[in-house]
Amino acid sequence: MNFGPASSDAVMRRLTASCFLLALAASVAYSAVIVDSGAPILWAQTAARVSDLPAQDDIVNPNPWNFPHRMSFYRLLIAATDPFMGSMGTGATQSPLWGLPLQFGWMLTSGRLADPTGATTCGLPTGDTTCISPQSWWGCVNHFVSVLPFLSAAQQELFGQGVKVQMQAPDGSEGYCTSYADCSTSYADVMAKWDTFFQGLKASTDSPLPENEKKDSILGLYWDAHLASLHTATACSAKQSAYSAPEVNFASSWLNSAEYVAAANFQSSFEKSVMFLTPLPGRILKEGDEAPNIADMTQEENHTLYIFVWMNSMNNMLGGSLVRMWRGVMCSVSTREKGREMLEQLLLNPGFAPNTMMTIITGTSGC
Repeated sequence: MNFGPASSDAVMRRLTASCFLLALAASVAYSAVIVDSGAPILWAQTAARVSDLPAQDDIVNPNPWNFPHRMSFYRLLIAATDPFMGSMGTGATQSPLWGLPLQFGWMLTSGRLADPTGATTCGLPTGDTTCISPQSWWGCVNHFVSVLPFLSAAQQELFGQGVKVQMQAPDGSEGYCTSYADCSTSYADVMAKWDTFFQGLKASTDSPLPENEKKDSILGLYWDAHLASLHTATACSAKQSAYSAPEVNFASSWLNSAEYVAAANFQSSFEKSVMFLTPLPGRILKEGDEAPNIADMTQEENHTLYIFVWMNSMNNMLGGSLVRMWRGVMCSVSTREKGREMLEQLLLNPGFAPNTMMTIITGTSGC
C-alpha cells in the first residue's frame, strides 16, 4: 500500500474509514470496539512494509497525525520484532507489542483522538475520521508510545540497514519531536530505554537463560521503556483543560494502572489485550459520569472505571505507597505471575473485592 500524496485510492481509503467509524458509532452505542475481522481497527489500511510509507529524498516521511500511518508503526514494529519473540510462546499473537495497536484503536473508536476543543473537525464524524488531533491529550500521550519506539527501532536497524525516518510535523502545533536525533535530545531517557529494549530483544536469541526467565527479562525491558514513554505525559498536561473532570480523572487513573501492569511484567498479547481493553469506556466521559452508575455504559465498563478510580484514589490517599508496595512484592518471576493473575481478577471479575488487593499486598513479603 502506498500512502504517498499521489496515491490514486487515497480518497477511497478515507471514505472507507469514515463509513467504518460512522457505522461503529451507530451500531455499538458506547461499548469499546477494538477489533475488526480479527485484527486491530483499520489494520487492512496500514503499511505492510516500510517502503509502503511516504518517502522524500530516500528518507521515510510518514505523517503520525494520520491514523493509518501511526497504526502502521505498530504493524511494522510487530513484524520486525516477532523473530526475537520466541520465548513469548507459540503463535503469531503473543508479542507484548500487540497491546499498543489495540489500545490505539480503542482511542480512535471512543473518540479520544479527535479535537476536544471544537476548533476543528479533526477526528470527528463530520470531518476527517482518520485525523489525530495534536490537541488531543490521548493522541499526545500516544505519540510517545508510537513515534518514539518506531524511531528507536529504525535506529537499531530493525527495519534494515540505512533506513532513515523523518516524521511530518503537525500543522499549527509545536512541541512534538520528529526524528531520532530530535527525540533523543528532548527525551534522552525515553529513547535510551527503547534502544535498550530493542538491543536486549535482539541479544535474547543467544541468551542461555531458561525460556521463562528470558521471557520475563524481555517483558521487563519492554515495560521499562513503555513506562518511560508514559511518564512524559506531563508534556501533554495542558491539553487536559479541554476535557471534563471525570475524563481527566479517568486519564490519570489510566496512567496509574500502567504502573501495576508494568511491575507485574504483564504479557500484553493480542488475546490478553483484547480481554483487558474491551471493558474500557467506549466514549469520552462527561460531567456527571460517576461509576459504577453510568446509565448508558455496560456493567463491564462501569466496573472497570470504578476499579481504575479506586486504585488511583487509594494510591493518592497513601501518598503513592500503594504503587511502591506493589512494586516491592513484584520482585521475582513467581510473584509477578501471581500479580498478573490478581490484576485479571481485579479488573475482570466483579465479584473480586478491591480490598482483597490491599490484603494480599500487605500480607506478602518481599523477595
